[in-house]
Amino acid sequence: MTQVAQVLQSKPNQQLFTIDAQDSVYDAIKLMAEKGIGALIVMGGEDIAGIVTERDYARKVVLKDRSSKSTKVLEIMSSAVRYVHPEQTSQDCMALMTEHRIRHLPVLDKGRLIGMISIGDLVADIISEQQFMIEQLEQYITGR
Repeated sequence: MTQVAQVLQSKPNQQLFTIDAQDSVYDAIKLMAEKGIGALIVMGGEDIAGIVTERDYARKVVLKDRSSKSTKVLEIMSSAVRYVHPEQTSQDCMALMTEHRIRHLPVLDKGRLIGMISIGDLVADIISEQQFMIEQLEQYITGR
């Protein structure tokens, strides 16, 4: 079973992007677009204040006809942040994501934010594990 720490290490881009709760939603969406990501950790000073996603933008700004330049991230973010620790497994993450219908999980180590994993990261990890297992079985069967 793969641990979250291994999933983080296997990510091609391990950079973590955050935004301040007082920044505009426009700035958040612009940063997500520039970095090719779907969520940002929202900071209130040194502390995690929440998480904001493209889904939050679509549902709480676009559908409510609000201005992304005048709306603050604080107004649309989810403040109940689910997170995982580096020693937890991919299966733990998948269960948490499924149960709460979320696609991104911050990773905290001793209370410090060290990364974020997405459902895409977990799927890539599972595919990699399965491919490795297939190769091992093929070698076993063919006696190589």
